[in-house]
Amino acid sequence: MVEAHLPPVSGGGLADLGRVHLIGIGGAGMSAVAGLLVAAGVPVSGSDAKEGPALEGLRAAGAQVWVGHDAAHVQDVDTVVVSTAVRESNPELARARELGLRVLHRSEALAALMEGREAIAVAGAHGKTTTSAMIATALVHAGLDPSFAIGGDVLSDAGPLGGSRTGAGPAFVAEADESDGSFLAYAPRIAVVTNVEPDHLDHYGTREAFEEAFVAFTARVQDGGLLVACADDAGAAELVGRVRAGLASRGVDVVTYGRDAGADVVVEPLGAHDGIWQVGLRSSDPSIGDAVLRLTVPGEHNALNAAAAFVAARRAGATSTQAVEGLAGFRGTGRRFEERGMAAGVRVVDDYAHHPTEVAALLRAARTVVGDGRVLVVFQPHLYSRTRTFAAEFGQALDLADVVVVTDVYAAREDPDPAVTGRLIVDEVPTAGRAQFVPDRHAAARELAALARPGDLVLTVGAGDVTELAPVVLAVLAERGPDQPAAPGAGSGPEGA
Repeated sequence: MVEAHLPPVSGGGLADLGRVHLIGIGGAGMSAVAGLLVAAGVPVSGSDAKEGPALEGLRAAGAQVWVGHDAAHVQDVDTVVVSTAVRESNPELARARELGLRVLHRSEALAALMEGREAIAVAGAHGKTTTSAMIATALVHAGLDPSFAIGGDVLSDAGPLGGSRTGAGPAFVAEADESDGSFLAYAPRIAVVTNVEPDHLDHYGTREAFEEAFVAFTARVQDGGLLVACADDAGAAELVGRVRAGLASRGVDVVTYGRDAGADVVVEPLGAHDGIWQVGLRSSDPSIGDAVLRLTVPGEHNALNAAAAFVAARRAGATSTQAVEGLAGFRGTGRRFEERGMAAGVRVVDDYAHHPTEVAALLRAARTVVGDGRVLVVFQPHLYSRTRTFAAEFGQALDLADVVVVTDVYAAREDPDPAVTGRLIVDEVPTAGRAQFVPDRHAAARELAALARPGDLVLTVGAGDVTELAPVVLAVLAERGPDQPAAPGAGSGPEGA
């Protein structure tokens, strides 16, 4: 896989890029960068292995897009942009190397787009997409006309905002990906750290190396800037302890948030009514102030995300009222508790959760919305390395559901490991009979749908192509109809547990 070239190439502004070709242009992060480049007037082309929803929009915007990879695609370009998932054996990347073309990591291209703007970079093993989207939504509502690049479609009460936007205002909100160290390409004015919980050890090797990367990220905050960090996360709290003095010497403010009474902004979930979750914020800092947030996205994890977004939006120029109203209008992002439909009295929701902490937070949030129904999950593990490292933690998290079906592993950028399957996770679920291993994802979806009954909530969960299973579940449910019973043994688990 291609290495991230960090820090960014000096003088790497948009004017220096020339004609840009993006390999894997249909991915969430890459398509956002491509759209921003097109909007900035940069000639853009790209390729992806298969047709996807982002490609048609990029074509309509003016990008030249191919399905399939071919060395000929890079003949008339100046700069090639890649993600860490692109292997050196890719024919387009190999040809770019041969021709001596400039090859940039996606983060470097995004850094070029941020040049001259007030960047707000959101990092963390989880929560960064939602928090970035919340900040962007608040700033749009405040009339501050931000730009943003986020790894998911931003949804608001005014309609979808997409995954990227070019605005005339000074703020540029970016989801800062720590998975490959590429978040060190940015020099933000405001940095948000939602958590420092070890992940991506396939890249970092050790917990210590992962934590050091976040120390380096905070060092990238501009003089006079702001670090916003979650006091409830042990890793983020430790990070603040390590870097606070050094940041203060450069005039960088540090604001912590959380339910912890010692946080600078204390977060108090106030309960839910008619689908609205109220969250109290208390701060002695007059530049932040007290507030009551009204959220349509459930869960205590989203209360924390919203607190971070409120603080960042206030520093970026939104008034308290504008920030509160903007967050009230936030409707989520694609693949984050995304409603996919209802059939036979069963609600189907899709979610990107792929780390044990994310899965646990998702299932706790699901409990708050399902009422007397059950929570059923089809979970697709993402990466062999993550599955091997966190099998026990995944098992504990999935035990929060009533019925669990685990598929085989989605390899993504990794080579197959025959010793690692979804069965590793099933074997770690504490409650006997609650989970079963069904390697084929479509068979897993049909199995789960057969077990569902009216009032239940079915979740398709994971960072791979599990998102394609919601229609499969809905089709099975629709075929069964509301009056037909669930499959035998559909009590509280696949085997009636």
